[in-house]
Amino acid sequence: MFDKFFIDYMSGIIPVAFNLQSENEIKKIGNGEPEFTVILKKPISKSDLLTSTSLALGEAYMRGDIEVDKDLYQVLNLFLGEMGKFTTNKSKLHSLLYTATGKGHQKKEVTSHYDIGNNFYSLWLDETMSYSCAYFKDKNNTLYEAQMNKIHHILDKLSLEKGMSLLDIGCGWGSLLIEAAKKYQVKGTGITLSKEQYDKFKERIKEENLEHLLEVEIMDYRDLSSTALLFDRVVSVGMIEHVGRDNYDLFMKNVNHVLRKKGVFLLHSITALKEHPGDAWIKKYIFPGGTVPSLRELIQILPEYQFYTLDVESLRRHYNRTLLCWRNRFLEHKVEIVNMMGEEFTRMWELYLASCAATFNNGIIDLHQILVSKGVANDLPMTRVV
Repeated sequence: MFDKFFIDYMSGIIPVAFNLQSENEIKKIGNGEPEFTVILKKPISKSDLLTSTSLALGEAYMRGDIEVDKDLYQVLNLFLGEMGKFTTNKSKLHSLLYTATGKGHQKKEVTSHYDIGNNFYSLWLDETMSYSCAYFKDKNNTLYEAQMNKIHHILDKLSLEKGMSLLDIGCGWGSLLIEAAKKYQVKGTGITLSKEQYDKFKERIKEENLEHLLEVEIMDYRDLSSTALLFDRVVSVGMIEHVGRDNYDLFMKNVNHVLRKKGVFLLHSITALKEHPGDAWIKKYIFPGGTVPSLRELIQILPEYQFYTLDVESLRRHYNRTLLCWRNRFLEHKVEIVNMMGEEFTRMWELYLASCAATFNNGIIDLHQILVSKGVANDLPMTRVV
């Protein structure tokens, strides 16, 4: 028989009817027609569930101790809106949830994710190698088209002109700067902590014959304030999530140091409604040290540096669709990924993509682009480019 605690616990976090199946038993939980079946191959301990719901269920799924009889995203989408009911023992998980934010520690955390290998990422990202929220201007956009839309959406907001200088903090594999150089002939600099991204971006600069316009450096954002660099425009896409709550002000201070007066800065970041230390499973297996800022804690820092907010746009629903596209491409290459990375890693990564898609869809997390000027800049466009 199923443990009563487990039945009560699961029914408390899953708001729809479902079946619970073991080797010898099937039990319906909740009222109404079951939406899906959870196949439990090994029991999950009470202690693990009370320490962290997401760790207990996530690790069980990684090991294959839990299966579901329907599409993983569809199942997760039915109950991840209830994450506020999940258990997280912050005292027991303190070292996991609240990690150090020093340079050495953060570099290790960042590279643990982004240096998995360019061959791995190239299997399921699009041709631009963009690993951030796309922008679906049309429902029929391909992932590549949507990523190009996102890049040009950002470049339009930055109001670039020929000959300007542009810094990309956390430049990834370089697609945004490459497009900026091609379209506007700007002089661009990208900084990253990832050796894999650095090597690929250097290679792409040479392939595109853009050595006279673009450069990339392995650099911590904290080192910007010790340079004499100055830029007309600064952009950062999906990087501040690695900075840590204690360092948001330091991040803005470094942006301020390198941004010219009347310059423009665009910050593209996953956000949350309220401040939260983060999900234990994500922090242990996917983004060590990663923290999602709330929109309000980012906005409140801006006036301290005479940053005038020009535009705030949510792309939450676009990120749900982006993640579903990534997951589809991931599953198309699942056999290759299992051969490359192993079964447990593959299950872990699919769970990451499916669960993130579900949390965006349920509004647990959001994505915002915040556009600011350094001081009053009345010569910028008066409306968002549509």
